[in-house]
Amino acid sequence: MNQPPAEIGAAIADIDTPALVVDLDALDRNIAKMAEFSRTTGVRVRPHAKTHKSPAIALRQIAQGAVGQCVQTVGEAEALVRGGVRDVLVSNEVVGERKLRRLAALAQDATIALCFDSAEQVDVASRIAQDFGVELGALVEIDVGMERCGVPPGKAAADLARRIADAPNLKFRGLQAYHGRAQHLPTHQRRAQAIASAVDAVRETLDALKVENLDCEIVAGAGTGTFALETESGVYNELQVGSYVFMDTEYARIGNKDGGRYTAFEHSLFVLASVISTPAEDRAIVDAGLKSYSAEKGPPWVHGRDDVELTAVSDEHGKLKVGPKAP
Repeated sequence: MNQPPAEIGAAIADIDTPALVVDLDALDRNIAKMAEFSRTTGVRVRPHAKTHKSPAIALRQIAQGAVGQCVQTVGEAEALVRGGVRDVLVSNEVVGERKLRRLAALAQDATIALCFDSAEQVDVASRIAQDFGVELGALVEIDVGMERCGVPPGKAAADLARRIADAPNLKFRGLQAYHGRAQHLPTHQRRAQAIASAVDAVRETLDALKVENLDCEIVAGAGTGTFALETESGVYNELQVGSYVFMDTEYARIGNKDGGRYTAFEHSLFVLASVISTPAEDRAIVDAGLKSYSAEKGPPWVHGRDDVELTAVSDEHGKLKVGPKAP
């Protein structure tokens, strides 16, 4: 069995690299900042566990006032419920009897909800919930510009909500209205425009639900890049923020309202690497490459060192360009 690179609380110099390191102080400040935002605005926070995949961090968020967690997969929901989380929303469609049975089993120990965008999915989920003698919460997902899952806003969404409300062992709880494309748009103005369009779609759907005499307990969505915009709309009441606990360079590059980097939250998750070679005055090599971090969204940056740039990566190496100000 491989030994861990370090014990919790070890000095940085004593950590074998490469290693994934969490700054717990920064993590807790991020959680506390979002919790305070929730208390001040009165909008609930249901953090997305796909970011951390950790029951320990989920319980930290809940202790600060989060109403539960949302996840993307049944496996993530199972891990959280086993870890003590008692309110989980699968913010995704769940298709297939085996997965729905796993989800229904969780509803024997926790409050479980999931998203729907088809009548067939409603019928199968209702039957399986009856088999298990449980109630599953249901959110209708509407397409607010993501062009992924979801039914059109308005009447189509209300018709599906009515089918859910009439289905045994399902409870219509509200709308899933997440606009993922908006999260990383490079300017505050563009993000605001995208969310304004999403808000219009939500309002259209709320009007259609009133025609069906259906109460809408939850209007969920939002992410780390736009949560304040959804809150200001007055129609969203549950925020599915995830990346705020750790932050990443893609989020850090989107613009603040007044320009500059997005500074709403701190970086708290890092890949610690060691310089293993300095073959040239302007080049250094570290022991962390593609097997230590993803370059899918572009290379990471060297934290706190604007004069050092990661220019290339291979499996186990990272190449740094060292600027004239570097020691």
